[in-house]
Order: sequence, then structure tokens, then C-alpha cells
Amino acid sequence: MKNIYKAFVALAVTAGSLTTTSCIEETEPTSAASQEQVMQSEKSMASLLWGIPASLNLEDADGGHYRFGYGAIMHIRDIQTGDLLRDMYGQYNHFTNWAANKYQGRDYAYGQYIWNFSYKFVQTTNTLIRAINVETATDTEKGYLGAAYAFRAMAYLDLAREYEFLPNKVFPDGKNDDGNVVTGLTVPIVDENTTEQTAANNPRATREKMAEFILSDLNKAEELITNLTFSSKTLPHLDCVYGLKARYYMWLAGEDKQYYAQAADYAQKAFKAAGISPMTSEDCLSKSKGFNDISKWMWGMQLVKENGAVQTGIVNWVSWMCNETTYGYAAAGPHVVMDANLYSQIPWDDFRKNEWTPTTFTTQDADVLAWFQEYACDLNNIYSSNNPDGILYQNMPAYTSFKFRPAQGNTVNSSIAGASAIPLMRVEEMYFIYAEALAHVNPAQGKAVLQSFMKKYRNANYTTGATTEEEVVNEIILQKRIELWGEGQTFFDIKRLNMSVTRGYANPVKTNWLEQFRFNTDGRPSWMNWVIVQIEGNTNAAVNDYNNPDPSGTYKEWSED
Repeated sequence: MKNIYKAFVALAVTAGSLTTTSCIEETEPTSAASQEQVMQSEKSMASLLWGIPASLNLEDADGGHYRFGYGAIMHIRDIQTGDLLRDMYGQYNHFTNWAANKYQGRDYAYGQYIWNFSYKFVQTTNTLIRAINVETATDTEKGYLGAAYAFRAMAYLDLAREYEFLPNKVFPDGKNDDGNVVTGLTVPIVDENTTEQTAANNPRATREKMAEFILSDLNKAEELITNLTFSSKTLPHLDCVYGLKARYYMWLAGEDKQYYAQAADYAQKAFKAAGISPMTSEDCLSKSKGFNDISKWMWGMQLVKENGAVQTGIVNWVSWMCNETTYGYAAAGPHVVMDANLYSQIPWDDFRKNEWTPTTFTTQDADVLAWFQEYACDLNNIYSSNNPDGILYQNMPAYTSFKFRPAQGNTVNSSIAGASAIPLMRVEEMYFIYAEALAHVNPAQGKAVLQSFMKKYRNANYTTGATTEEEVVNEIILQKRIELWGEGQTFFDIKRLNMSVTRGYANPVKTNWLEQFRFNTDGRPSWMNWVIVQIEGNTNAAVNDYNNPDPSGTYKEWSED
């Protein structure tokens, strides 16, 4: 707690300097551009391009310390599942209301942050797309344009899957409070040609219209992105476009199974084009590079010490996701923890089980102490009366995450530790999409792909008795949930497949969710249909009567009694 207070003081002192500026050079208009002018133009376009991934990491500390960019939205999605929890209600847990299903309606600031951030990100892509005429662009500029289309497709694919209303047991008929059926409605489309007048009456796109728009962007990205010469994994490349298409077709297949074949095809193209293997046990369990090394992924975000989010000390990914630091939110008490039931389903011969603590820390049990000595990032810096600024390993509950390590394994210096990477797309996801897409058509084939992956990359002794389509798909999703835990993807599978969220249970293990978060749903939760905020309705009349119904408070807390 003391360390968070120190960071609060430092943040208050430096907040005025935490601004992001971007300089874009102007080019002289001419009908016959010189080589120098072409280079100038390309430099300007490059500035716009690099502004897109940079915008993913922009924090808004003044608005709330949960506002640390796209990583925060990934975390919100995970908080709304039954797989990831925080062991604190209120106080320092700024994500409480998403877990407690409170204040999710149109009039609250929580939803406003997500909406504003997402559309600001869309606008960064629109700016570059608007600036480049593909008919006159150089090959270099075409590469930039391809990347911009991929980023925009990613943004709208997320928005569509977050805000699309899908029926659930709470709102089975899809009617909102205005009596309108909103099933299948996504979000308004704002592209490079949208005018202020159009935006003022811009209805939510149907699933079909949104799908057409996203596919158009993805096809353009696929055609143009091979011209991109930058190798940085903060930018998408052809493998990522294939990966986005795999996600896209899985979304469509949720309503029409014919799309599973295309999902499988693009997932296979993605992992073949990626040119990297799944992370090894050494990669995953590394104390210095575990899930903070962008080179191991297809696509990711990379913070550096100069980023405003890093300079805040506590309004960033590491502060919230790394339990093993001497500063930050996770270390102070709202630990990020795996669901007890999910943890219980990981066998000990699957190395991934060691990404979470097996129990609370103690020096009195030799086996427990040995585990912490092997896997804890910095057990030499444990809190004690002689080391009051040490890491509070003693306060961590069972199943506390060690998955996301601070950069360089540095647990003390926030400017070093916070300069971490965040996964946007990993090759492992593509293997699971490939297996699931096949399983919906041919369960035996999907099972074979799953078994091959698991035995080769995760657990040599892996086996499953699943045989039917439902059984095989459930097993694939189980392994995918474990693999991508904390990476913001499970939300989409639960919503797409109409799966239940179960947080209250006594068997086969006892729940580790706080009472206020113990909701059990029958099928997809109503809260996974996100509500459009009123600020959009104030300027866009077309969405006012066609919003999603407010899911707040629609479930009772589970009780063992």
C-alpha cells in the first residue's frame, strides 16, 4: 500500500508533462514530385504509421488509473469471464465494477472510456488511410496503407464482437428498453470518408454490413502489406492479416457453420507464415522474459521507458498484471489470480501450471518453498521487517499469476520493469483456432490436431477422452483458455459459443471468487453485450433508441447455503 502511495505522489507531480505529441512534416504540392519530395512524403506517412501502435499504449491517468490503453480493454474482457479474478472489492481494484456487473449502462464513465479509446484508435488508422492515395502511392506507402487497414480491421473486429447484441437468458428476445430488437447490431462505422453530417445520424451496423466492411479492409491489407519493409512486431504483417481473418471467420461461424472451413484455412496460413514456433517452457517460465518478449509472438505492443504510461509508474500493464514488483496495483493487493476450478484442470505434467502459484507462500513446507525458489521472480527480495520495501509474496493467495513478468525481471525500478511487451496475437492461438474450426466439421480431425499440439508443445502425456463435437470443442476451448489466460481473447469464445460463466461452486474445489463476484450464468452472460455510452447518443441520434439493454445487476450472487 505504501508503495502505491509513493507512486500516487510521483504521478501527481509529473502528470502535467505526460503528453504525447506528433510532428508531421508538410510536403509541397506539385504535379511532378522530386525524389526529395517523395522521401519527405514517405517520412510523413511513416510518422502517421508509427502513431497507430503508439496510440495503443496511451494512458489517461487523470481519468482513472484503470485507463492504461488497449491493455486495459483486454483486461476488462478477461475480468468479465470466469477465468481471471482480483482478490479485492473496491479500494485499489479499479476493475471491480466490471467483475461485479455494476454500472454497465449508458450513463457511466466506465463504458465511456472504452468507447472513446476505441474510436480514437480508429481515427488514427483513418488519418493514414485518408492521407495515402493507393493509385499514386509508392510501394513503401502501399505497405503503410496495408498496415493501417489491418489495424482498422482489428479495431472493428473487436468492437463488433464486444457490442454486437446476442440473445441470452436475461434478454432472450433481444429487445431493449425502447422496445426495439437489437439482435445482430454492432457499432456505427466511421471510416476515412465519414463526414460530421454523416456521423450525426450513423446507425449501428448490422452484423452483415460490419462483416462486409471488415473483410474489405482485410482484403486490402492482404494485398498491400507485403510492401511493408519495417520488421517491427508492433506492426502487423501478412501472418497477422491471416490471423485476423481466422478470428473474423470464427466470429461469422458462430452464426453460420459454413465459415469454419475458411477459419481453419486462414489459421493454418497464419501459423505457417509466422515463421515461429509456440513458446517453450523456458520461454513461458523465464523469470526475466516470461510473456514480456515480443520476439516470441506474431504481434504485440511494446512500451519503452519514455512512454507516458511507463513514466506514471502505476498506470500501465506491468503495474496491473505483474504481481511480483515492489510497486504497482497488483503487488499492493488486488492480485491477478486464476480461477480455482480452471487451475485444478491443469495437470502437473503440463508446464503451464507453473505460471500460477500452487498455494500461499510459506517457509514451513519444503515442497512449497522449493516451488517458489524455482519459479518466483525475485524471492531474494521478499518483504520482511528488515526489508520493508520487498515483494509481498506472503500476501499472495493460491493461484496468483506469475505468467507476466516485469521487463528484464526487474521488480524494483518501474521505468525498467514497465517497459514491457503485451501480446496481441500469438501463433498458439492460431493452432487452437485451426483445431476448433476443424472439430466443428469433423470432431476426430480437430481432436487429432489438438492432441498433436499438446503432446508436442505443452504436455507429452496429454490425452483426452472427448469424442463428440461438443466434447472436443469444449476441450479445445479449455486448453485455449489456459494458454491465452490474461490475453483478452477468452471473452470472445464464451460469447461466440454461448458458453456459461461459473464463479460460484463448492465442488470439485471451492471457489476463490469474492462473494460480490460470484455469478453463475446459463449460457453467455448478458454483460458481454456492451452498452454504447450516452455521449455517443448525444451526437449521433441514430443509436439512441437502438442501444443494448443495461445488464447491470441482472444476476444474483451465488451462495453455498
